This record gives sequence, structure tokens and C-alpha cells, in this order.
Amino acid sequence: MRASSSPIPNSGPPPVSHTATPKLGTELTLRGIVLGILITLVFTAANVYFGLKAGLTFATSIPAAVIAMALLRRAAGNSIGETNIVQTIASSAGTLSSIIFVLPGLVMIGWWSGFPYWMSVTLCALGGTLGVMYSIPLRRALVTNSPLPYPEGVACAEVLKVGHASDGGESNRQGLAAIIAGAVVSAGFSIVVATQLFAANLAQYFRLPGEKGGTTGYDLNFSFALLAVGHLVGLWVGIAILVGACIAWLGGVPFLTSGVDGAAEATALFAWSKQVRFIGAGCIAVAAIWTLVKLAKPVVSGLHSAAMAARVRKAGKADTLPRTERDIPIGTVGLITLACMLPIGFMLSSFATSAGLGDQLGLLVVGGVAYVLLMSFFVAAVCGYMAGLIGSSNSPLSGVGILVVIGVSLLLALVVKPLLPASSGQALVAFALFVTAVVFAVATISNDNLQDLKTGQLVDATPWRQQVALIIGVVAGAFVIPPVLDLLNRAYGFAGVPGVDPKTALAAPQAALISALAKGVIQGDLNWNLIGIGAVIGGICIAVDEALKRGSGGKAHLAPLAVGLGIYLPLNSTLTIVVGAVAGWLFERAARAKRDPEATRQLGVLLASGLIVGESLLGVILAAVVVFSGQGAPLALVGDSFATAGQVVGFMAFAGIGFGLYRWLLSKQP
Repeated sequence: MRASSSPIPNSGPPPVSHTATPKLGTELTLRGIVLGILITLVFTAANVYFGLKAGLTFATSIPAAVIAMALLRRAAGNSIGETNIVQTIASSAGTLSSIIFVLPGLVMIGWWSGFPYWMSVTLCALGGTLGVMYSIPLRRALVTNSPLPYPEGVACAEVLKVGHASDGGESNRQGLAAIIAGAVVSAGFSIVVATQLFAANLAQYFRLPGEKGGTTGYDLNFSFALLAVGHLVGLWVGIAILVGACIAWLGGVPFLTSGVDGAAEATALFAWSKQVRFIGAGCIAVAAIWTLVKLAKPVVSGLHSAAMAARVRKAGKADTLPRTERDIPIGTVGLITLACMLPIGFMLSSFATSAGLGDQLGLLVVGGVAYVLLMSFFVAAVCGYMAGLIGSSNSPLSGVGILVVIGVSLLLALVVKPLLPASSGQALVAFALFVTAVVFAVATISNDNLQDLKTGQLVDATPWRQQVALIIGVVAGAFVIPPVLDLLNRAYGFAGVPGVDPKTALAAPQAALISALAKGVIQGDLNWNLIGIGAVIGGICIAVDEALKRGSGGKAHLAPLAVGLGIYLPLNSTLTIVVGAVAGWLFERAARAKRDPEATRQLGVLLASGLIVGESLLGVILAAVVVFSGQGAPLALVGDSFATAGQVVGFMAFAGIGFGLYRWLLSKQP
């Protein structure tokens, strides 16, 4: 598909690998499935803890691939296809852990005291399976016929190719060296940060000049993984994210804090988290709707292709389909989707009855199932797009959760609430969160699945085998998440819950925000003006984006969704991604002077892959250390008095090491 006709704003074609793809080999093996499930147990638990503590989760594809290659390298018959299945299983379960952005809300509003095991398992498993089913027709629209960069999918494919390469060529040796160097550097840097000798970020908040000057600030995260994401997404996406950050921190936050007393940092962060973030949600909503409209044609084309493939199978000519185009048959997809809706309806019925909403049970169940069915496809498409644009780790899933909870809460407030007693408000809030949790499980899996399928495309994997592996990973993760949630709830509790020690409580920021939204909509006190402002900004960005693409022949653009991300995501994510985008652009400019510019450019992709690998693996290890030690900073060697010096030293080390890595790469090519 030509870039000019594509619905996806693109800063150039995704990196084309110069690493030869090794022979695929056997994909689905018993040992691969077992290893994938075992890795799932570790990564899912770590992601649940980190997500509740800091509001962040990390992508598990690349760490799982590295672990699988290390464990299976000497095993008889090991192949890139088998390793790809291992990372697919582990990554789907690790991503499903993002359900923690919604489920704890039921505890925070006092509806649940813990997490009912079988109801929670069923919710996660059914929602995750629906996410896999919806991603099958979307594969053709968003992966096969799309110029989306899929930074983590491309990075994972490069790790697999280099790790399984056997020709011993110089390019493969250089590629492996780039991955190892990146992994060692980012892991080593993360260890030093954990000792607090290097600060984790460079941040300062301050008041602008004037009698009623508002507050603003900056927060640069010393994360080589985020730097690598910026390198992989490209300059134009980085510019769009920077525009969004400027709208938030040079416009919204200073305006809303003008004349407000208090410490600069506290007032700025309060204004951003409680107000400006809703502007970002409005922008994301408009951009998401526009994205869906633009995706309509390729999605329909993808569905048509899937239907044609089904006809070929029925005609007994399945062997004529290319192996790399064989999905789970579309008829089977439809049957599984409908089969999932039956137990979802039963769960909604059980929840509504126990909540005292039995008077309108039929309306709630039918409406809830319809909402899950339709909204899930919408969020699957949007989340797949966002993951392809900036990567699964940085995709604002909680922003999608905001749209979903606002939608279901509005329907409940307008249609159901007038038919029930006034005392049913809290029960409706709980029902809204439960429906949101089901749709959110779909979103989390779609956010990851297409990234995995992109990896599969680049290593010539068989789509239907990956899709089976995704379902296995979803089910495995579903069994792990509830007991981990329950354990952490009993050990620490959630912030804001009566009787919980605020010093040790887990913040669960997304769950707190989404539950507050449900309350605000159903109780009628939500500030719609902020979401409306964001919608207007989104509309302006769409117009500017279209004008730029026409004026530059498709070379320049301002991705509206990326602008929304810049408003919605915290500064300590966005600024480092922007820096990485600029650094990657400068590196590629320097690469043009080399004898083989594409090979040099590819080394940059592999270095970025290694940076993500190292920091992700250390994230898992440090999470385990934190949990088992019971300390927030078990590796700390210095105290708070070293904080300022740590910022200076950390910044100099981060900048110096980053510059040195790029110089080293350029020296590898004549």
C-alpha cells in the first residue's frame, strides 16, 4: 500500500532488516509451550506489582525471547519458530496484567474486599480471548498492509534473527555485538540507578514569572529503554509527542495553576493528573475515532481477505494459501467470539443480581453484552494502532480505559439510573467498572497481539500457530493475576481505601482515576469542558496532519493520536522518547555517509533492541528483589542527601553513554 493512501501517518518505512531470517523450524512444541507458561508466571507477577506501585508495566516479548534463546540454544531441534512461540505466550500473559488498571477500582470504591478468584480468572480469560479473536482480521489491515513501525515487534524480530543466525557473517557478529552492548549498558545503568548513585530522572518544577504565574516543569527519565523507543518510532512521531507535551506543560498546567498557592511540584502534578490529563483523553478520543474511520477500508479489506481464505479452505484448497497468510479460520473466530459472549452475559447477570440491580437485569445484561461486543472491536483496532505507532509499553491503555468507562457510565446514567432507586448509584458504579474490566482485557491483549504478529511476519511465522499460542498465554496469565492481586491487596492495600496505611499502600493510579470517572459520570459531577477542549485540539491536529501530508507529499505529518499521547502520558515518559527520536534521526543522517547506509541504520535498530532487552530483564529481577526484601529500595547505597548530586552525575552519565554508544556504532561501518 502506498504511503499516501495509507490511513497511518508515517515518518518513513519501518526498518528493513539486513539480518537473514534463519530457517523457521517447528513452531508449536510441548517444551516451548511449557517454557512460555513458566516465563509467564514470573513476568505477570512482576508486571502486576510494578503496575500497582508505579502505574507502569513493561513489555515482556523481548526479555522472554532472550530467556528462551538462552535456555533452548543447545536443545535438539531448537528453531526461531519455537522461540517465537515462547515469547508470544509470555508476552500475551504479561500484557494481560494491565487489567490491574481497572479491577482494583472495585476494591477502592469498597464494593469488593478482595478479588473473587474464579470470577476474576473468567473475566481475564474471556476478555483476553476476545482480544485475540478481534486481532485476527485486524492483522491484515494493521500488520500485513500497513507501514506502522511496530518498534517493539521489529526489535523482537531482530533479536530472534540475530540470536538464531548461524552463518557467522560479519554483519551478524556486529548485530549480535550491538544487541549485547545495548543490553549490558542499559542493565548496568539500571543497577546503578537502583543503588541511587545515579538519579532515575532529572526533574524540576517552578513558577512562571508574574504576579499570578502558573507552575510548570520538566522531567527527563534516564531510561535507555525509552530512549530506544524514541529511536525506533522516528522523528515525526517524536515531534507530535513533543507538541502534545508542550500543550500540556506550557499551556494547560500553567493556565490551571495560575494564582494557585502551594508547592510548585504538587500544584503542577495535581493540575496535570486531575485536569490536563482529561484534555489528553478528549484528544485521544477524537484521534481514535478518526483512526477508526480511516481504518474502515483496510479493516473491511482484511475481513474480506479472511472470508476469501475461508472459502478457499471450504473448497478443499487450503494448501494453496501461503503459509504466512493462514489465520484461524474466520468462521471459527466468529464461533469463539459468540461462545465467549455467553459466559460474559452470565457473569454480568451474576454481578448485577448480587449488586441489587435485579429489577433491570435484562436491560443490564443485554446492553452490557452488546457494549462489550461492539466497544471491544473499537478498542482492539485503536489499541493495535497505538501499539504499532509507539510500542506496547508506551501505549496509553488507561486513556482507552477512560473512553470505555465514560461510555458505559453515560449509558447507565441516562438509560438505567432513572429506572432504579436513588440508592443504587454505588451499585451502578461497580457495574460500570466490571463492564470496563472486560473491555479493558480485550484492549490489553490487542495492544500486544499485533506487535507479536508483526514479529511473526518478520520471521516468517505461521499466523494461526501464533494465535493459538496467544490464547494459551492469555489463559495462563488469567490464572496467575487474581492470586497475585489478592496477595498484594492483603500485604499493602490500595491508596484511599479506609484502614490502609498510606505509607505502604499501592497507589494504583489508573484504577483510582477510572473509578473516579465512573463516579463522576453516574453522579453527574464530571467536568466535560476539559474533555471537550481535548476534542477540539484533536480536531485541529487532524486538520494540520492532513495539510502537512498533502504539502509534503506524505513526508511530514503530525499524528493526532501521538499529540494526544504527549498530553496524556507523564513527562518522564514523553521527554525521553522525544530525545530518542531526535538522537535516532541524527544517527541516521550520519549513517548516510557510510558505505552501506542501510546496514549502519540496522545496527541502530539492533542497539535499540538491546537497550530494551537489558532494562526489561533488570525490571523483572529488581521487582523480585523488592517483593522478597520488603523494601522499596533494597539496593540503595546512599540516602536522600545525595539526590542533587545523583541528578547531576546521572544526567552526565546518561548523555555521555548514549553519545558514546552511537559513536561506537558509527565506527563499526566504513
